[in-house]
Amino acid sequence: MRAFLVILLLAVATFAAPAAAPSWEAVDAPAHARVAVSNSDKVEVAAGEGYIYVFSAKPVNVKVFTILGQLVSSSTLPAGHHRLRISTKGIYIVKIGTATHRVIL
Repeated sequence: MRAFLVILLLAVATFAAPAAAPSWEAVDAPAHARVAVSNSDKVEVAAGEGYIYVFSAKPVNVKVFTILGQLVSSSTLPAGHHRLRISTKGIYIVKIGTATHRVIL
């Protein structure tokens, strides 16, 4: 009985552990992605092949939300091209500074 409880506790702890938050990584340029451009901030947002891409000429605050409003990622990115791996297909809201973009994966 005691062994069963230990195994049950380990199983529950494994499934209840929070998933690692996705992190941004620097890339050369997005490949095969749909691009949305915000000319006012010189920011480009693209999505494709399970990634959200962001290009900015200056450091920017980026927040990614699910369509239901759940925060997926919040980060300050330096200037350049960056991508975020999203494992679940769907519609996401990308907020960069004051600009908001909708992307579909």
